[in-house]
Amino acid sequence: MFKAKFHPLTDLEDWRFSVDEWGIAWAEFDREGESQNALGRRPLEELGRIVSAVEDGARDKNIVGLVIISAKPRGFIVGADIREFAEMKTESDVYERLRPVTALFDRLERLPVPVVCAINGFCLGGGLELALACHYRIATRDAGTRLGFPEVKLGIFPGFNGTARSIRQAGPIAAMQAMLTGKMLSASAARAVGFVDQLVDSRGALPWAARKAILRGRKSKPAGFAKQALTKWPAREFLAKRMRGEVAKKVREDHYPAPYRLIELFERHGGNEEAMKAAETRAFAPLMVSDQSRNLRRVFKLSELLKGQAPKKLAWKPLRAHVIGAGTMGADIAGWCVARGMEVTLQDVSPEQIAKGIAAQGKLFARKFKTKPQRDAAKARLIADPNGEGVARADVVIEAIVEKLDIKRTVLAEVANRLKPGALLATNTSSLQIEDIAAGLPDPGRLIGLHFFNPVAMMPLVEVVRGEQSREDEVSRGAAFVTAIDKFPLITKSVPGFLVNRVLTPYMFGAMKLIEQGEDKERIDEAARTFGMPMGPIELADTVGLDVCAHVARILGFSSEGSRLDRLVAAGKLGKKSGEGFYVWKDRKPLKGDRVFDRVEMERLGRELVAPLIAEAQKSLDDGIVASADLVDAGVIFGTGFAPFRGGPLHYQAEHALPSAAVAEQ
Repeated sequence: MFKAKFHPLTDLEDWRFSVDEWGIAWAEFDREGESQNALGRRPLEELGRIVSAVEDGARDKNIVGLVIISAKPRGFIVGADIREFAEMKTESDVYERLRPVTALFDRLERLPVPVVCAINGFCLGGGLELALACHYRIATRDAGTRLGFPEVKLGIFPGFNGTARSIRQAGPIAAMQAMLTGKMLSASAARAVGFVDQLVDSRGALPWAARKAILRGRKSKPAGFAKQALTKWPAREFLAKRMRGEVAKKVREDHYPAPYRLIELFERHGGNEEAMKAAETRAFAPLMVSDQSRNLRRVFKLSELLKGQAPKKLAWKPLRAHVIGAGTMGADIAGWCVARGMEVTLQDVSPEQIAKGIAAQGKLFARKFKTKPQRDAAKARLIADPNGEGVARADVVIEAIVEKLDIKRTVLAEVANRLKPGALLATNTSSLQIEDIAAGLPDPGRLIGLHFFNPVAMMPLVEVVRGEQSREDEVSRGAAFVTAIDKFPLITKSVPGFLVNRVLTPYMFGAMKLIEQGEDKERIDEAARTFGMPMGPIELADTVGLDVCAHVARILGFSSEGSRLDRLVAAGKLGKKSGEGFYVWKDRKPLKGDRVFDRVEMERLGRELVAPLIAEAQKSLDDGIVASADLVDAGVIFGTGFAPFRGGPLHYQAEHALPSAAVAEQ
């Protein structure tokens, strides 16, 4: 990329090192054989050799500065190499791996010449920690440039002294929020908080901006006095208490200890950068070797496995979608597709329903798009289409109408004759079998299922359902479409309930059976949360809709005749959407008491509640509904919220040596 003056290091495999005519050293990260750069053992060792060369060159006056940049077209550094985490079995292993890295970053920071980090694309985790050890940071305004600390999602926090450096640059509020939430920041947001010093318009502008920064000796300024004052006592104690309260609203300490340990680290050492660096490793090591982190790393790998369900090389790129049915599900599918950049036509027999469905996407667009022009452009891409004129232009047509077989058949038969060649035809059904819906179509092999979950904007999984008649290329395109809209595809066999509802239903109805036997609903739900579920099964039933639960139960052969569920549905008490079900709902939240339950009893009941779910997950694997045990775990985690820190139902069963025959009896 750059005209080199000399090449003191010619045997590097993951970096390219050169010095230009101005005496500026360029370290280009281009990890061999990888599409993205990650900081593994070899790249870090080679970076150490580069730092040594710059130290020598600076001493001899041959080097006036160092630029660290990526040679990958769409990314800087995605973080530490997660594949190497498993090599660290003990806390001593963690210390042994971290000490050379933190020492290297300190050497980088102490270089006597300016060090500039030039960022385009993802700059995450260890990549951001490396950037913060540099003296000045420049990033592109490109929409794909994102910076952040996702470590908390892996059950850890930054371990290359990024905790102390981020607080130094951004102040404790912005830095701790970034680390505690794991959210990615745009380049402009990163500049606003202090992680980035300068923005340029394009990747091509980075080298020139970096060269100018070196020659002018630019250096990043730490957070101002007002922000740094918040690291002093008692302000730090107050902030820590507030942070702990916010975290407690979302996760429990025994389930996800990492954010709590991070807050403790800040509370004890946040006023002294060097002390915080030293304490960081001591707090980090036990987290890295914990069961929670090991299982959360497994969940990350499962997410990559789901992405792999889509073909890597497929010329077909969906740009336009047509959604039939403007109810809550159909309108939300349309809105999500628009939010991911597609143009969508939305059809319904009722123009009023279309208008209502489009209006409901305002909240999503406000959340996804920060400027008025972006929101206006999104609104323009969501087009009311009562006559279905968009069918002929669409790359993807999704039917999302009422769960009635005859109506679905009629609508799809009419649509099938107007599809353009190569368009994908899908039904969003939660319980009907694809081959039954496809019967009577001129080309039944064209139809697949795309089962979205409610709420569409929140749930990451979409089941791509292969009917007995579905052609494999249509299934592959379905998976490709799901990844194109930034969801995880799970290819499943067409059976009643597919995977997720089939596994979820015995769990929910097992809980309802306990209610019929006199068990308290709040006690049931608290036990499920104690196990690690995001909400209890009774609250979940209310959230899904009791009429939907009853319908799915009938499809899957669970009789609810004469039960409290049937009585509630008959009375029009359908849960959250009607304001009352098993719970009374106010401001979209269930009204609950403030009782405290015995912890040991909650753990016992929690295991009892999930036993039917685990048993059904095993049966689903045995019946070949998905291709592997890992895919079962992935589908149940991302489709139901099954406690991620436990690694999935089948993984949990294996880890606790629960024989599948005994699970349901536990």
